Amino acid sequence: MAGEGIARSTSMTFSSQLRIPGPTPLPERVVRSMSRPMVDHRGPEFSAILAEITAGAKRVFKTSSDLLFLTSSGTGGLESAVANLVSPGDEVVVALCGNFGERFAALASAYGADVVRLEFEWGQPVDAEDLALVLEKHPKAKLLLLTHNETSTGLTNPLRELARVGRDAGRVVVVDGVSSISSIEIETDGWGIDVAVSGSQKGWMAPPGLALVSVSERAWEMQSRARAPRYYFDWKEAKTWADKGMTPFTTAVSVAFALQEGIRMLEEEGLAKVYERHARLARATQAGLQALGFKLFARDGFRSNTVTAALPPEGLNVEPFRKLLHDRYGVVIAGGQNKMAGKMVRVGHLGAVGEGDIVQVLWAMEQALEEMDIAPADGRGVAAVTSSLQGVPA
Repeated sequence: MAGEGIARSTSMTFSSQLRIPGPTPLPERVVRSMSRPMVDHRGPEFSAILAEITAGAKRVFKTSSDLLFLTSSGTGGLESAVANLVSPGDEVVVALCGNFGERFAALASAYGADVVRLEFEWGQPVDAEDLALVLEKHPKAKLLLLTHNETSTGLTNPLRELARVGRDAGRVVVVDGVSSISSIEIETDGWGIDVAVSGSQKGWMAPPGLALVSVSERAWEMQSRARAPRYYFDWKEAKTWADKGMTPFTTAVSVAFALQEGIRMLEEEGLAKVYERHARLARATQAGLQALGFKLFARDGFRSNTVTAALPPEGLNVEPFRKLLHDRYGVVIAGGQNKMAGKMVRVGHLGAVGEGDIVQVLWAMEQALEEMDIAPADGRGVAAVTSSLQGVPA
């Protein structure tokens, strides 16, 4: 089965071991799908593809609301939410605990919103009780912006609880699910989420280029009243063309080919198995990094299943370490962002990733640590990964 193929794979078919939080490695099936001849983005072939990926994405989002495709990065999808829901001067509550929460707040400010920031230390989750208090103090703030999976810190926020707080307070709830949806469980309708945004280059196993945006009836009502300027990201225009089986502007057609194949692979494996695989590989990655002397950054109980962030052992310079991994071993991991630049490593384990990939990455990291005279390559990292995958207690 295709799902088993992902679970057992290594990345030998890729040019390098790309273990960053996105873009993610492309399975061979996805790569082959993009070699198809180009089609007319206004023709029946593309209309059929758009219908298939829309229906499939709705099943992954778990929504019956409208699902729009925008040719952009995930950030473009987030900007579309702000552009369609904000009027200049509106109060908007943004709960943030990392770099991508900061980006959401910056987007709202750029469109003239009066941003109310509920901030938590990086690596700590947003607290639902604190959120309820802030919403109570700001009754005029009808829009709530949340980040589900904060890849800058390797943390997943308790979205179900946070969304419930927002919905109970009568707010329109918008979620940055760029790096979570398709890799971490979400129930857009069931959890009361009005707008959810994802990006093709994450767990969908496709290249960058398409943002996926679900829009509820409550969000459409707010959109009809919002007065922020918009053109390319106008949801109403996107909806009008989607109803005709098209997009308003030229689509990233080859990315749509890839996304079609990626969704097929997700559903062949089964979403429950996809989520379990990501959780299992996250635990193995965390065990391996700890065995090598790294300190996990995110709070226990909220660590992400798509990326692990860790502080380096004493004496390790992160940037030369990453360069050595890339140059000598073909392994690409991420560094820190913003105030954590040069202070942490981040290992992505989302999308087309299997057990062999994690073993290979931790083996390479162990070799690099010895080469840099930080710690001996005695097999600790690989042993910890293997034990975790076999269910052996640490």
